[in-house]
Amino acid sequence: MSVAAIPDVSLVDNSEQRTPLVLVLDCSGSMGGAPIDQLNAGLKLLEQQLKSDVIAAKRVRVLVIEYGGMDDAQVVGDWCDAMDFTAPELAANGTTPTGAAVELALQEIEDEKARFRAAGVAYTRPWLFLMSDGNPTDGWETSAQRCREDEEKNRVAVFPIGVGDADIAVLGQFSRNGERGVKRLQGLQFQELFLWLSASMRVVSNSTPGGQVQLPSTDTWSLAPV
Repeated sequence: MSVAAIPDVSLVDNSEQRTPLVLVLDCSGSMGGAPIDQLNAGLKLLEQQLKSDVIAAKRVRVLVIEYGGMDDAQVVGDWCDAMDFTAPELAANGTTPTGAAVELALQEIEDEKARFRAAGVAYTRPWLFLMSDGNPTDGWETSAQRCREDEEKNRVAVFPIGVGDADIAVLGQFSRNGERGVKRLQGLQFQELFLWLSASMRVVSNSTPGGQVQLPSTDTWSLAPV
C-alpha cells in the first residue's frame, strides 16, 4: 500500500491548508547538560505558542526527528497538527549522523505531501529546520546535495542552525545559500529561537501557497555573521 493510500483522520476532519515543519534536532552526547535542557524547554514553548494561535494550530503540521541517540536518526512520534503536538523530552547521547537524519526528513516530507495530494489538501512549502552543535559522523554529502537540489526546486525551505562549535561550513552544504543560509545561535538562547520559529510559522500558515512572506528578524537569538 502506498503512503498516499494510508488515510490520515486529521486531513479528513480538517481540510485547511497546511505548512509542514520538520524539526531535525541534534541529540548527540555533546548536547548533554544545559544545551539539551534548554532545547527541551524551547520545544515546550514552541508547542504552547503554536497552540495559542487559532490558525497556526490548525494549519502547521509538526514532525520531530532526533539524531544521536543509539548513533542513529529516528522519528519521534507521528506527523500531527500543531493543536495535537506534544513536545517530546529529548535525551543527549551518541554520535552525529546528520546525513541519515536529513535523508529521513526529506523522505518524510515527500510522503506527507503525497498524503496531502491524496486528501485534496493544499499546502505551503515545507520547512526543514536542521540544528547541529558539531560535525556529522556519517556520510552526509549525498544528503546535503539532495537537500540543496530540493530547495532549488522549491520542494522545501531549509533552515540550518549552528549551536556552539557547529561547523558552519558543513551546515552550509545543506542550504542552497551556502554558509550565508546558516544562522548561529547566541549561547543557549533556544527559547528565543523557538519563539522566532513559532512567529514565522504563524506568518507562513496565513500565507497563500506559492506566495512570498516576510519573516520576523532573527536578531534576538542569532549571532551576526563573522
